[in-house]
Amino acid sequence: MGPAKILEATDTALATASMSTLIALFTVFILAIFVGYYVVWNVTSALHSPLMSVTNAISSVIIVGALIAAGPMELNFSKIMGFLAVVLASVNIFGGFIVSQRMLQMFRKKD
Repeated sequence: MGPAKILEATDTALATASMSTLIALFTVFILAIFVGYYVVWNVTSALHSPLMSVTNAISSVIIVGALIAAGPMELNFSKIMGFLAVVLASVNIFGGFIVSQRMLQMFRKKD
């Protein structure tokens, strides 16, 4: 088997592997949509606000990944998207805390 055949086989293997990886990731994405839909719509209304405020607070994990993506010195697409992720996740986190604060104020005794 010559070098040209080896390169051709390598290219074919990479194309097949990337396509199967894409299909696997797309399958996980579709399953996550269905699971998320059923989890959210089957929550009782009494638990919905506390659950959503905790979910917003948990999104702080996004900030870690976004900071890693925004970390390189050169300006490229991943740095811009990392910065955008930091901004949006920060808004989401602080919004979750504001909702939690307002919800807790509803249950305080009025003097």
